[in-house]
Amino acid sequence: MLGWLAMALPSMASYESYGNPQDYRVCASQLLKAGIATEPATEACASALRPRDLSSCVVRIERQTQIAAVDALSRCRQARRPEDLRRCVVSISQNTKETVNPAVLDYCGRSLLPVRFAQCVVGLRLATNLDPSQALDTCIDGSDFGITGFLPSFIPANTTNTPFQPSFETTPTPVEPNTIPPANPNTTPVEPNTIPPTNPNTTPVEPSTIPPENL
Repeated sequence: MLGWLAMALPSMASYESYGNPQDYRVCASQLLKAGIATEPATEACASALRPRDLSSCVVRIERQTQIAAVDALSRCRQARRPEDLRRCVVSISQNTKETVNPAVLDYCGRSLLPVRFAQCVVGLRLATNLDPSQALDTCIDGSDFGITGFLPSFIPANTTNTPFQPSFETTPTPVEPNTIPPANPNTTPVEPNTIPPTNPNTTPVEPSTIPPENL
């Protein structure tokens, strides 16, 4: 019984952290205040793993950039970590003076590491004064390289396709038939009884030759 309770307690704690009704109330309230209609706001909060993070992503992007809340909601719902997406969009928008707002939302949503992507864009522009669009393209390629370890279209040189050759024998060895010789039909037959029959031509027994008495 105690073991069952010990197993149930972590799951109950996890449920409490994600199932607090207050989180959903705050999420819906913030989205409605940001101008999101009731139906999309409730659907977004209901499907979010962390409702407060979702609404915070939308509200802060809407307040700190020139991006509309409706546009931000779509990307915040798709993000694995809405807070990271928000930091990416706000940082780049402030650095580029709001010149590429729609593109920033798209690029940050495409990047698997949005915070790192934003640091790349801001850092390169501070050092080289790159055009915002060029910085976005350069860093989105670099973020792909940092995750996979290879360029997106990288193919190693001098590589040939070697056909697969199995190391085991593919031709089965036929099973030899039964080699036990059959019984020899030409064996010497058992000789019949060789006792000779009685000779019918033997000399018959002569009748008695004793003369009868003289009467």
